Amino acid sequence: MAATRAELSKTAGKPIHCRAAVARKAGEPLVIEEVIVAPPKSCEVRIKIICTSLCHSDVTFWKLKDFPGCFPRILGHEAFGIVESVGDNVQELKEGDSVIPIFLPDCTECIDCTSKKSNSCSQFQFKVSPWMLRDGTSRFTTVDGETLYHFLSVSSFAEYTVVDIANVTKIDPRVPPNRACLFSCGVSTGVGAALKTASVEQGSTVVIFGLGGIGLAVAEGARICGASRIIGVDINTDKFEIGKQFGVTDFVNSNSYGDKPISQVINEMTNGGADYCFECVGMGTLVQEAYACCRKGWGKTIVVGVDKPGAMLTFKSFDILHLGKTIMGSLFGGLKPKSDIPLLVKRYLDKELELDKFVTHELSFQDINKAFDLLVEGKSLRCVIWMDK
Repeated sequence: MAATRAELSKTAGKPIHCRAAVARKAGEPLVIEEVIVAPPKSCEVRIKIICTSLCHSDVTFWKLKDFPGCFPRILGHEAFGIVESVGDNVQELKEGDSVIPIFLPDCTECIDCTSKKSNSCSQFQFKVSPWMLRDGTSRFTTVDGETLYHFLSVSSFAEYTVVDIANVTKIDPRVPPNRACLFSCGVSTGVGAALKTASVEQGSTVVIFGLGGIGLAVAEGARICGASRIIGVDINTDKFEIGKQFGVTDFVNSNSYGDKPISQVINEMTNGGADYCFECVGMGTLVQEAYACCRKGWGKTIVVGVDKPGAMLTFKSFDILHLGKTIMGSLFGGLKPKSDIPLLVKRYLDKELELDKFVTHELSFQDINKAFDLLVEGKSLRCVIWMDK
């Protein structure tokens, strides 16, 4: 690491020319081009990205033609890197630290960040902004001076990026880079939703709508919690064999029951409803199906999937009052990045949390568009993209 620090210190305080994969138009292939990354300002760090992974949220915003979609933009928000340099007023990080950037701010000081009840920072509220957190400007430009927009306060599809310290978490350097990056979003979100938001109990019944990367991470979390039955709901029958690796015990193909509501199928399978239902697709209709098949009296429906902006949910007031069910959101799995991620890392190092099975592909940076193809076609869970391979 000493050599790395010496190398990094040569660039501190100076603009860096490097490669980035730039999204220039909605849905079109990313363009790898030379960009300029400015030095970090106060309360910021510049990170040398070692590897990044592709998440469905990257694909969602890559396709968006209207705001909060905007172009040209550097996407990417799951990553592992090394701190290259720090700005003023940065005490908790130094050059050479192993870190993961995380889209959810954690200032550690506000009433929410100091409470065990919330992970929603009130000093820096989460929003899909194209700018840096504090001053509303960009640290990216092209060699011709064109401004490039940020994404989710991370923008990891670049060899270097600048991130606010509220969005950076130190990570144990014993975790390999191609596993550390998974803690940035999807795996943490799913596992956290089961462990922290829902507090799944041993012997309980869990239903998961959508067995993508996050849904399978929920299954992994439910498995760790000791759930006795984990029912996966998906339209892709191949997901059942994959799901078995993560603890899924039953599979329901939602296309196989004609007009019969899936909630009715689940209620019949579970003798009245599941203890915990997780919606991991991002569809309002599935949230309502999940709510309909969680058990009256104590059932919890946890919304993990991201629906399109403006999507609405409709519930009968009578049902809310009389059935005694709970519905709750789980942004980043209810985790506080700076205090909870080290706990997940410990579970990984103790071989309790199994990360290897999430990574189905590893590619070099120049093949990043292939990673998009694999995810869009449903052929990958997590594709790790190495910057220097």
